[in-house]
Amino acid sequence: MNDLKTILIVDDELAIRRFLRASLSDGFSLFEAETGAQAIQGVARQNPDLMLLDLGLPDMDGLEVTRQVREWSLVPIIILSARGQEQDKILALDAGADDYLTKPFAIGELQARIRAALRHAKAPQGTGAIFSSQGLEVDHVARRVTVRGTEIKLTPIEYRLLSELVRHAGLVLTHRHLLTHVWGPEYADEMHYLRVYMGQLRHKLETEPARPQHLITEPGVGYRLRVVE
Repeated sequence: MNDLKTILIVDDELAIRRFLRASLSDGFSLFEAETGAQAIQGVARQNPDLMLLDLGLPDMDGLEVTRQVREWSLVPIIILSARGQEQDKILALDAGADDYLTKPFAIGELQARIRAALRHAKAPQGTGAIFSSQGLEVDHVARRVTVRGTEIKLTPIEYRLLSELVRHAGLVLTHRHLLTHVWGPEYADEMHYLRVYMGQLRHKLETEPARPQHLITEPGVGYRLRVVE
């Protein structure tokens, strides 16, 4: 019985699809689409575990594909695009994408982000499970945070910010997402709030706050909680 995770590759460039096929075929079951319409049909008919999506498709923009798919599916979506501007990344993530990599990219990083997206997809959010990575442990039931066995005291806002990152561990969360979910919709543009509290969290959780290993900045876009298996 084939129990491999299924990935839908959406790109109109044959060379890119061949590269991804060669790089991922050992660990995943793959199928492909060349247009946005084919991508939407592929998600609907074959229910993949994850979609790799280019933005520059011949019939519609990948952002529109993302928006349409998000109306009825929670399939993890990782954008692979030559568009490297910060605004492109923000628009894609706000449209419902789970992650964004700019071409050209290292296949090792793509594989790591695929694993993170799949973990996030299969893990129920808001449960009492204990999160643990690189010595950082968050117990949602006890509301207890420890670093290498030492309990760390967080303020209520610091804890909510960390919890939101933990619930989406490994994935990029935009500034707007974090501000909206931690402080509320009326704070969506208050970037200084996020910078201040992220700095406080890093000083409490990181061995070297200037070189964080847990709380990673995605420049101009947001933050990501790194997960090490």
